[in-house]
Amino acid sequence: MFGIAWRWSVCCVLLCLVSALLVRAEEIPAEHQPDPIPIVETEEVVVSATKTPVPVSQVTSAVEVITAQDMKKQNIRSVVDALRLAQGLAVFSSGGPGTEVSARIRGGSSSQTLVLIDGAIVNSATLGSYDFANLTTDNIERVEILRGAQSMLWGSDAMGGVINIVTKRGQGPLSATGFMEYGSFASLREGGTVSGKQGIVDYSLSLSRWDTSSFSAVNYRRGATERDSYRNWQGSGRIGVDLPHDGRLDFTMRWMNADTQLDNVSATFPADVYGSKLRSQQYVFSGSYEQPMTGWWSQKLTLSRAQEASLFLPGTLQRNLIDGSFSTPFGSPNETRVLSNRVEWQHNVQLTKLLLVSLGYQFREQQGENDTGLTNKVLSSHAGFAQAQFNLWDRVFATAGVRHDSYNVFGDATTYRLTGGYYQKETDTKLRVGYATGFRAPSMNELYFPNFGNPNLGPEKNQSMDAGIDQYFLSKQLKLSGGLFWNHYRNLIVTTFDPGFCAPFSTFGFCSQQVGSASTKGWEAGLTYTYAGERPFLRGVVVQAQYTNTLTRDIEAHTRLPRWPTDQWSASVSYQPIDPLWITVIGRYVGSRFNTTGEQQAMRAFDVWSLAVTYDVTKQLQAYLRAENLFNEKYEEIASAGVPIRSIFGGVRVTLGGKS
Repeated sequence: MFGIAWRWSVCCVLLCLVSALLVRAEEIPAEHQPDPIPIVETEEVVVSATKTPVPVSQVTSAVEVITAQDMKKQNIRSVVDALRLAQGLAVFSSGGPGTEVSARIRGGSSSQTLVLIDGAIVNSATLGSYDFANLTTDNIERVEILRGAQSMLWGSDAMGGVINIVTKRGQGPLSATGFMEYGSFASLREGGTVSGKQGIVDYSLSLSRWDTSSFSAVNYRRGATERDSYRNWQGSGRIGVDLPHDGRLDFTMRWMNADTQLDNVSATFPADVYGSKLRSQQYVFSGSYEQPMTGWWSQKLTLSRAQEASLFLPGTLQRNLIDGSFSTPFGSPNETRVLSNRVEWQHNVQLTKLLLVSLGYQFREQQGENDTGLTNKVLSSHAGFAQAQFNLWDRVFATAGVRHDSYNVFGDATTYRLTGGYYQKETDTKLRVGYATGFRAPSMNELYFPNFGNPNLGPEKNQSMDAGIDQYFLSKQLKLSGGLFWNHYRNLIVTTFDPGFCAPFSTFGFCSQQVGSASTKGWEAGLTYTYAGERPFLRGVVVQAQYTNTLTRDIEAHTRLPRWPTDQWSASVSYQPIDPLWITVIGRYVGSRFNTTGEQQAMRAFDVWSLAVTYDVTKQLQAYLRAENLFNEKYEEIASAGVPIRSIFGGVRVTLGGKS
């Protein structure tokens, strides 16, 4: 703890030094200085919690919203970097830019976390999870993180929670933004965005690329000499039309194209691999139509499609980092193609001022195939759900809902959720409590992968409870929050070696079985402070901190679940010593954990610190600097996987047009 305190002190000193060096910029004539960034903002609205717009103060589930302004202030370039600072999540990369990155919520697995981009489900049909490796923050308005079982509204994969990513909506006059960034590992990022609104039509379009050439996918400290490149092209767009009588039509698209060189990231066999790479391409489309039918009845139709093709090349030669021997990499070229379609029709009926009822139907279809024996398979489901939302005097809030899914593979699954909340206006206190059930349909690999899949699998299931409190002080400048959570998982799908049981599906004795059970419990705490006074030396101070304690247990094996630390925390302090300048110090701590099942391959705790500086040269020109791993921490998120050494990135951002 002394080392962490020392690092925090050093970071604060750095913050002061940078501000002192740049404070003379206050002498810039007033006409060239930008307007101050407002500190007090309107209350954030969350959609993922109830599938209807709800102010954060009225949400009765555990939710966190990361805004575009938050990510810009911290110079965050990828969504996963933002998720690393979120409460209740465990996020680990398997070897640097472009390599697989998974996100887990409250002790669950990555396949138990549902991920949406503008309403499109992007979880892989074959793997069950979503890989965040290639998703940058370009043109993203906000990220909503909903913790706890959410299958009642969202269906399969939402046992642990939901991560909902929303693209920016164009506003105001035409504006154009371009940026260029260069830094460590020969990293080059550049791109631009055009957005605005003309009459009833709003638009937001972006295009960017990200190249690196000198990052080792396997930890270079283990003796790696070969460096791996990464190429990422990404585009997104959103076009909306305001219809008569408060109607709305939206269309969004996101395209990602990546080329990532790989190594053998294994604790027992780490190796430089020459020529191994993963080429992937993803398209995400979504469209929605909203229209009030009467003053008390509205409807929304959502259609989405996510498709991905990835080609894995095993390489031609590999060098074992333990003994230096050379060998031929295992495997053969393999292309995987997956597709996910979703259609949802929801009706919202305001029966009274106190009661809003939502009724919906969802059709979901997943397709997947690869070149190594997985023929074109289809998983489909039909679902109906009903939810009631109660609002009594803007003080007492409650939701109650039920959902029934019918699958073409294993049959039916029924889930429900009950939540309640109370807001004491006089003391700015909010209490919440909730109970829910969830499920996850088996993935195509678990069902059908040659010599492994088990077509007799059913859904995983869980029960989830949580309770929390939010308390505001100092006219809502300070917010303290805390909560407890508990989850029980059953019928978990695990890989087992059982030649007798696996004989019908596998000639090697390994296959998927539904024999697992687990429990997770813990507590969460958060702090947010925004100074809104007039003292110059405190101007623009924003403090955010969170802590998560998670106790996990494999009930069958009596061991901790893999890759889940007991303790995690993150903290950031932003400071605006003068109008054009923002300085942010960020720290993240991840406790000890085990890399694999059975409490094998112990991983030590680590803390990583970064510094972000943003300076508005003019209203149109912004310069920024980001320093990562300030203290050159020697750590690994996953055993033998590469992580950044101390690194520095700098760039400029130019904005033209828009509001003057």
